[in-house]
Amino acid sequence: MTHRAAYVAFDRFPSSKGSAVHIAQMADELFTHHGGGLLATIGGGDLPRYQREGSREIARFDEQIPNLIDRAEAFSGWVAAHLEPHWESLEVCHVRDPWSALPAVADGRRHRVVYEVNGLPSIEMSHTWPWAAPKTLGKIRELERHCLERSDAVVVPSQVIGRAVRDRGVPQGKIHLVPNGADISDTPERPTDAPARYVVYVGALQPWQGLDVLMRAFARLADLADLRLVICASVPERRAKPVRRLAERLGVAERIDWRFTLPHHEVAAWLAHAEVSLAPLTGCTRNLDQGCAPLKVIESMAAGVPVVASDLPAVRELMADGEHGRLVPADRPAELARAVRILLEYPEEAAAMGRRGREHIEDSLTWARSRARLAEVYRSIARVRSDFRGTDTGLSRGI
Repeated sequence: MTHRAAYVAFDRFPSSKGSAVHIAQMADELFTHHGGGLLATIGGGDLPRYQREGSREIARFDEQIPNLIDRAEAFSGWVAAHLEPHWESLEVCHVRDPWSALPAVADGRRHRVVYEVNGLPSIEMSHTWPWAAPKTLGKIRELERHCLERSDAVVVPSQVIGRAVRDRGVPQGKIHLVPNGADISDTPERPTDAPARYVVYVGALQPWQGLDVLMRAFARLADLADLRLVICASVPERRAKPVRRLAERLGVAERIDWRFTLPHHEVAAWLAHAEVSLAPLTGCTRNLDQGCAPLKVIESMAAGVPVVASDLPAVRELMADGEHGRLVPADRPAELARAVRILLEYPEEAAAMGRRGREHIEDSLTWARSRARLAEVYRSIARVRSDFRGTDTGLSRGI
């Protein structure tokens, strides 16, 4: 079987992370648009190396290589081998990172390349891999530049990330804004083990997520004896040790309920029945200069729950202070705790914020709308024959 489309990501799929939700939506739109395709991702664990579902195939890279750079380079070679059988039939290759993009933008290709930038490893790895040498990060930045330049379209989920991509020399007309989304559905049943009253955090536990800020803020709510914090972590329990040690030092460990790597529908239930959803992103370079597109904020609003989040440019693209929740200065536990306390003291206004947030998602940020934008990107690169050095097609949605 040869394919007209391929979606490639240096991410585990499926998983409990928000990236997996995004991949599922974007890949489904690509394959719907092109009558099937190849999905090439990271595997491991109990995930099969190969699956076939009608006209769709999933191949997973599962080599256990401890060093991240070595693993990324090995993945890139693996991708090249998996694209080779489809080189003549391929029309569009959609990629999410430079290691996926490098084999896709190779000389002699006939297909178009859509590079979806959710983050820039040259920035992000300085936070996730702090021992990386500046020389290594410089090489990654050059790899990013090379792949962005040779792509036919660049898709970004936020304006902040779009500006970071423009700083890499990508023409504005080549950049397409396709935001994250959420589905509006009926309220799921309350989890059977849910506390009577709780606030919730959903997502990963990297330092830029601000879990240390959240712990210190929650310690300031100790007088609310019946209030619990539920953390739906998208990572395995072993990854939570530093945060749990901090919770113990702050005296809040006994008031926190942990849930690890839950399926997406179970996370939705915890969101829907929380009093407040929290997104305490830090004001670091990763969140400010690179930007982000926090799915937790969108999904919380879709669930009708008021959000208390850090007042960062990328978050302001998604929600308005006082309208859908509260925006507070980043890295300020006292301000975060105060905003939560006020919402808890005025439940009617908090509920109204939740309703307005749900309406905002329904009006502007559904997956259906995002997928329609992505479909237009595919149509635009099919209509316009640009050269493979990344010239401006002039057909973006503009950011």
